[in-house]
Amino acid sequence: MAAFRRLPGVTYVTTDRYQTDSAVRADIVHIPHQDAVFDVVLCSHVLEHIPADQAAMRELRRVLRPGGVAIILTPVWHKPTYEDAAIVDPLERERHFGQHDHVRWYGLDIRERLTGADFAVDTVRIAHLATDAEIIRFGLDANDIIFVCTVPQQ
Repeated sequence: MAAFRRLPGVTYVTTDRYQTDSAVRADIVHIPHQDAVFDVVLCSHVLEHIPADQAAMRELRRVLRPGGVAIILTPVWHKPTYEDAAIVDPLERERHFGQHDHVRWYGLDIRERLTGADFAVDTVRIAHLATDAEIIRFGLDANDIIFVCTVPQQ
């Protein structure tokens, strides 16, 4: 994201398993960085694609410094998390999870998964962060939830 690169004093590292233009090509369950090297991690619409999501959450926690923050966005519905590893057909995944490459629908119980990875978790609705004009301009959903996950200070 060009906006991050323009910020003074910010080092921004993109990581993706498939995108060839990412600085680092890696699987989120095996992040190739040392422990406690980042102040902030932005994980936007990734975890719903990852079969081993709790391993991914632990990896995000591992690479954050004490006091660091992981900002996590993922589709969330009003029911408990629904997943079924036996569903592998893309059409069935789309029918069950809303997209052919998703492996689950998270419910608000994602919070327990994140706290299980040793994060302190707060939730914020987009509507509380952005004006109506910003929501329209950036194509946001006012009801989307951001999970703000912090690493305890040592």
